[in-house]
Amino acid sequence: MKLYYSPTSPYVRKVMVLLHETGQLGDVELFNAPTTPLNPAEGLLGTNPLTKVPALERPDGPTLFDSRVICAFLDARGNGGLYPEGAAKWETLTLEAMADGILDAALLVTYESRLRPEDKQWDSWADAQWAKIERACAALNQRWMAHLAGPLDMGQIAVACALGYVDFRHDARNWRHGNDGLAAWFKEFESRPSLAETRPPEG
Repeated sequence: MKLYYSPTSPYVRKVMVLLHETGQLGDVELFNAPTTPLNPAEGLLGTNPLTKVPALERPDGPTLFDSRVICAFLDARGNGGLYPEGAAKWETLTLEAMADGILDAALLVTYESRLRPEDKQWDSWADAQWAKIERACAALNQRWMAHLAGPLDMGQIAVACALGYVDFRHDARNWRHGNDGLAAWFKEFESRPSLAETRPPEG
């Protein structure tokens, strides 16, 4: 299998953490394909028409994307158990969706400052995206701590990757303010080897 990736992509990081946790890292060839909406990677054009990473090319089926599809596939392939059965499954999926929502909003803020010309940047738009992140962090802190403290699952991994990306690109906005429980959980969780080994490089 070939994984099209970028080392700074938080969506890719979810997949990489799962590969570490399920012992499948050696089964995947990594192909660096840095891409942005303004400069899509040419190597992705024939693989993912959306030209986004991650994309997982398989020898026995169509290329898979996006990160949630890839993570579900790899978890099933490796019998990882990161998507539990029963009622807990829906909590895990909801938590993963919330984490990806944080990433979506954080990435829009990143694009606003890094890709849009300075004279066309819209502060109110960026602030509205950040407000989504604040609300999600507050909800995690108030409603989801018991789940986050439970057995390892994909929801926890997704949240950790989302918070890690917010630190990576938007640390000055301080998501930890008022979210002491979430901050304490993240400090401990990000020390896992799978998280430590997939931290994005500066840049």
